[in-house]
Amino acid sequence: MFPRIDGLRVMEIGTPGASRDGLTSLIRHGLKRGTAGLRSEYDAEGEELEHVGERMVLVDSSGRGIGYLTITAVVVTTFGAVTWEFAQSEGEGDADIEQWRESHRRYFARAHGFDVADSTPVVCVSFEYSP
Repeated sequence: MFPRIDGLRVMEIGTPGASRDGLTSLIRHGLKRGTAGLRSEYDAEGEELEHVGERMVLVDSSGRGIGYLTITAVVVTTFGAVTWEFAQSEGEGDADIEQWRESHRRYFARAHGFDVADSTPVVCVSFEYSP
């Protein structure tokens, strides 16, 4: 299950350390408004998908709450069908959808030991940040 703080589910972006610190900084500065995760992660943890209107706690690398995310959209699709519009909302500086796909394939392989195919189900979550 996802951790909880004050009854709200926690959103952990990236892996703790430099990755999470950089990504949460992008969120706090309004540059990152979306994140993608593997559908299989939810299933493995027995966790429901986020839902529109849900308020979640954004945490830093130490697990400390640093703000709130309000979910504005949740789209379950395949990795190969993720749109450039969504990829841009992640705010990570990718030049095009192919660069986004390559960087995410590397991340999922490194962080989860999972080779992502175009047919792999992913969850694209859009959000608004508030301190």
